[in-house]
Amino acid sequence: MNTIKTILFMGILASLMVSIGAFIGGKQGLEIALLFALVTNIGSYWFSSSIALRMAHAIPISENEAPYIYRVVRQLTQKANLPMPSIHLIPTQSPNAFATGRDTHHAAVAVTQGILDILDEEELEAVLAHELSHVKNLDVLITTIACVMVSVISYIANFLPYIMGYDRNQRDNEHPIALLIMIILAPITASIINLAISRSREYEADASGARLCGNPMALASALAKIDQTVQAIPLNTNSALSSLYIMKPQAGNWLLDLMSTHPATPKRIERLEAIAAQSMRQLN
Repeated sequence: MNTIKTILFMGILASLMVSIGAFIGGKQGLEIALLFALVTNIGSYWFSSSIALRMAHAIPISENEAPYIYRVVRQLTQKANLPMPSIHLIPTQSPNAFATGRDTHHAAVAVTQGILDILDEEELEAVLAHELSHVKNLDVLITTIACVMVSVISYIANFLPYIMGYDRNQRDNEHPIALLIMIILAPITASIINLAISRSREYEADASGARLCGNPMALASALAKIDQTVQAIPLNTNSALSSLYIMKPQAGNWLLDLMSTHPATPKRIERLEAIAAQSMRQLN
């Protein structure tokens, strides 16, 4: 199912790129965009995780540098029957974490220095379980590809005015309103597609992570701490990467929350509390 979703998603974004190319340069632009979309899709599959880690300024760390993280991740991967992912550190005080990779054998987990500073051991274990659940659930590929391709489409749209301005004398039928609409709609359309796949996967990873670590309330506590601290210390990162993180990197207003790639934190906590209550009833 995830493979079908990934192919469909890549096809939709490739079609969006081709449409932009056709708008810019007609048949020639369409052909160039088609080639560009093909290269981007192939590159996104093989290199999207490396690109995402680089965009996030994540640095590989060894077991000697972070023995506790390695120990917890190793225990969780053994419990989930997963290969050991590579571990990365993002040198920022804003608390957050994400997982990436094209499959379970090529996965990576990245945590910020800030999340290591504010969470206790149980909370950190729960966050790592959440991220490994993304790997286990096989949704890291589509999410990472989404981030990279949304970034590419936004980049193309930002350069449309320069491209069209350069070619303006040769195109008598150019319409500035149509250009403005394309510039606005291209990245928004890509972001909406990204948003559509992100909220449900966060709920699913919360539930899977809670079961993996066996402590739903530790994850609920971690989410509350992260959410509160992000309000004061937002993460300065490429907006295209937002859906990768366990928590949206920046605080927003009601409009930004409406368009957020993440469910509202109180709703996530409420679901985790329900999971904890159900577990207690089963024990009794």
